[in-house]
Amino acid sequence: MPLPLYLLAVAVFAMGTSEFMLAGLVPDIASDLDVTVGTAGTLTSAFAIGMIVGAPLVAALARTWSRRSSLLGFILAFAAAHAVGALTTSFPVLFATRVVAALANAGFLALALAAAATLVAPDKKGRALAVLLSGTTIATVAGVPGGAVLGTLFGWRATFWAVAALCLPAALGILKGIPAGRAKGQERGGPALRAELAQLARPRLLVVMLLGALVNAATFAGLTFLAPVVTGTAGLGELWISVALVLFGVGSFAGVTVAGRLSDRHPGRVVAVGGPLLLVGWPALAVLADEPVALLALVFVQGALSFALGGTLITRVLYEAAGAPAMAGSYATAALNVGAAVGPFVAAATLGTAAGNLGPLWSSGLLVAVALLIAAAHAVGVRRAT
Repeated sequence: MPLPLYLLAVAVFAMGTSEFMLAGLVPDIASDLDVTVGTAGTLTSAFAIGMIVGAPLVAALARTWSRRSSLLGFILAFAAAHAVGALTTSFPVLFATRVVAALANAGFLALALAAAATLVAPDKKGRALAVLLSGTTIATVAGVPGGAVLGTLFGWRATFWAVAALCLPAALGILKGIPAGRAKGQERGGPALRAELAQLARPRLLVVMLLGALVNAATFAGLTFLAPVVTGTAGLGELWISVALVLFGVGSFAGVTVAGRLSDRHPGRVVAVGGPLLLVGWPALAVLADEPVALLALVFVQGALSFALGGTLITRVLYEAAGAPAMAGSYATAALNVGAAVGPFVAAATLGTAAGNLGPLWSSGLLVAVALLIAAAHAVGVRRAT
């Protein structure tokens, strides 16, 4: 894999850390800025919505720009948003910085996904995507727990400063490692924006986007509310929350790495094997949640299966959207973040039911079941895409 691909992964690591770090910082932010915890929690929603709206919008605006200049501009805007967020004493200003950061993240990720596909041979998009997504999985392993520790020791503002600082070496790497010229599809004579948007009318593209969104929704439904399962159902101490999150992150890194080598040539096999296992895993996690050893083992397994299947489906989005070279990354980004926004919402609705803390795990299983039913109904389309 080419060096620029790993430089992009460093930036994705910084952005992934920012996206997930608020889970451990919301109470401190609420206390410091004199708002309720619920109000502070809207910062997460602001980021997710900004990602969904921003991915296609910013990608459309930047489709004729130099890819290196665009990527550099997005990551510097992302760093600036975190610096302003670290300095402000106003919650509305902090909320605005999260929207700006999300837009910058969306634009960066959309272009990075498209860039990753052009940096490698046409039949190695899956491996390239696995390298890029490893930045996100490593963020869950090291970045998010590290941010939580930093926030505990020095306050939530220190975590924002740390994310801003992480962007600087990544920006330097992009400046040195990404070609300055326009990418394929950006030159004169490439597809018009209307033609690229018309790709969204293709059923196979819409199906894989929907499947990717559903699997990612299942992932975030279970992951977002994992903490009360660890401390409540399993009866473990708060320290074990970080252990569980790290295990999920390690599993996700393993899953996306292994699947990256299979998703280019054998995506149907990944879906056929990984899908049913993921479907069984979420209910198994709910049933065995009161057994700490089984809980932690299954958290690792579900992390691996979730990212193996999800990463494979997002790779298929890039393949199916090959006719939209500038916008394909934004379609993949939107699918990922629709899932990230919908999953926790669905899971939260189950907390007041008889299932209690385990409701989100059952909802994850239901979301995967829906995805597999849709995949089965469109099996011919999946085979043709391989």
